[in-house]
Amino acid sequence: MERSKNKKILLSLIILIPFVFGGFIPNETMMPSFRMKKIVLDAGHGGKDPGNLGSRSREKNINLAVTMLVGKYIEENLPDVEVIYTRKDDSFPALEKRPQIANVNKADLFVSIHSNSAPTKSAYGTETWVMGMKHFDENFDIVKRENSVMMLEEDYKEKYEGFDPSSPESYIMFNLMSKAFVDNSISLADNIETQFKNRVGRRSRGVKQGPFYVLWTPSMPSVLVELGFLSNTNEENFLMSKQGQEYMASAIFRSIRDYKNEIEGTN
Repeated sequence: MERSKNKKILLSLIILIPFVFGGFIPNETMMPSFRMKKIVLDAGHGGKDPGNLGSRSREKNINLAVTMLVGKYIEENLPDVEVIYTRKDDSFPALEKRPQIANVNKADLFVSIHSNSAPTKSAYGTETWVMGMKHFDENFDIVKRENSVMMLEEDYKEKYEGFDPSSPESYIMFNLMSKAFVDNSISLADNIETQFKNRVGRRSRGVKQGPFYVLWTPSMPSVLVELGFLSNTNEENFLMSKQGQEYMASAIFRSIRDYKNEIEGTN
């Protein structure tokens, strides 16, 4: 009799286990889903810093026009995503302040938009950069040019702790960067270059790595987009045109949308 009673008690306990401990057993349905809620868009250069100069254009103006269009498309089509701009006019945010805005706002993505230049007018095509040291010597000229913006700031040596954008030795510190966001950054960069090539018909020079200061400090996936070469007359004309700016902005927007769907698992 006692044995039968104990058996019933044991059976009851076994039945109760899922109810008692169910809240402590993790499963996919119980795990919180990631949602991309904030994105920081950075129009490169601005104010006293014109950026690269074409025969008729200034980089800062093209960067701002395309950046504002990207933000507009996101706001219209992804209402659950808040867009934060490092600048919305012809101002000059310090180089360190741009990623700082992303960090302070706890953004999920940082996209910096630029336009390229080269000594030869034959160079053309788009590039999207992620933080990294791969092919550093080969890419040093463009990295040095973009990072040298800091030299326009007062007390830049103190502010950037002696960092010299023209000295290869200064870039040793970039080897210490966290690689936590590299894969996601590359995924977005690849999406952008694919859109430029397949949807806009631009020549893609591919995804590249470089120790850009603006990509080093953000605590989230980050990319730097080069829309094309202002030193190339055809690309300058395209990037100055309303249609060209709309096409490039649409391509960047679609890339962000697809990246969002990919990381949120909604594909």
